Amino acid sequence: MNESKFEYMITESDKELPIKELLKRNFSFSSRLMTKLKVNNLVQLNGTLVKMYEKGKPGDRITVFLPKEQSEFEPENIPISVVYEDDDFLIINKQPGYVVHPTKGHPCHTMANGIMKYMLENHKHFKIRFINRLDMDTSGLLAIAKNSHCQDDLSKQMSVNRVMKKYLAVVNGILLEEEGTVDLPIDKEHEDHVKRAVTKDGYPSVTHYKVLERFKTGYTLVELVLETGRTHQIRVHMSHMGHPIVGDVLYGEASVWLIERQALHARYLSFRHPVTNQFMELEAPLPEDMQALLDKIRGVQKI
Repeated sequence: MNESKFEYMITESDKELPIKELLKRNFSFSSRLMTKLKVNNLVQLNGTLVKMYEKGKPGDRITVFLPKEQSEFEPENIPISVVYEDDDFLIINKQPGYVVHPTKGHPCHTMANGIMKYMLENHKHFKIRFINRLDMDTSGLLAIAKNSHCQDDLSKQMSVNRVMKKYLAVVNGILLEEEGTVDLPIDKEHEDHVKRAVTKDGYPSVTHYKVLERFKTGYTLVELVLETGRTHQIRVHMSHMGHPIVGDVLYGEASVWLIERQALHARYLSFRHPVTNQFMELEAPLPEDMQALLDKIRGVQKI
């Protein structure tokens, strides 16, 4: 796999500036990454190592190589469905039933363990940096940055709402409005519990929803767009509206005759690629269990 690198051609107007200043002005590198570049001698001028304080001439080419890093998770045989991959990102369609990365409660059998095995089998070397998180029983697009610059850049894009995440969910009941917004703060219901709730002094949380299909059986298919990314945000907001997601045991009730987990799928992701500047749009098809759920409730005529 090729190394991620950035290049810049020195112009007449910046010929008196040191390399360090040119990097600051032309690339949004974090101060932490700048330090790594300096310590590991990862900056070249016309193919030769150069110190940050040195200056170049008009027409000289500065090349920056991002540092190589490697995760140390235990590899496990967990299927990885790749939606997109390049030198900077790995984006997969996560299956339900797995937490994203090891925690105290789930020290193994996570997506990180599966990605580690995928890397070893395909001779890839990078540190796993998750851009977004999905609950254990939520399926869909999961983005992993392969270097710190792309992770930092995507975090900045998310902070100014330039990353769009769209979800599909089947909820209980019939939503009457075609679309709307839930703008209600969320926090833990109790400090030592995993469950969240709408609370007066919680963290600002905004979810936009749009009805895609209604069913006389008493269900609604909705598209949801997150403006914020709180833990369990969609599940909490829909439950608070009186329309919990089908199969959501924590915020609603089990519906094992329809689906054995919450019917929530991260379908769409868009962002600006930090290296190529390309606008990226990615989609993940519905998993079989959600498609089967829709087939069951579509057995009755739509409203």
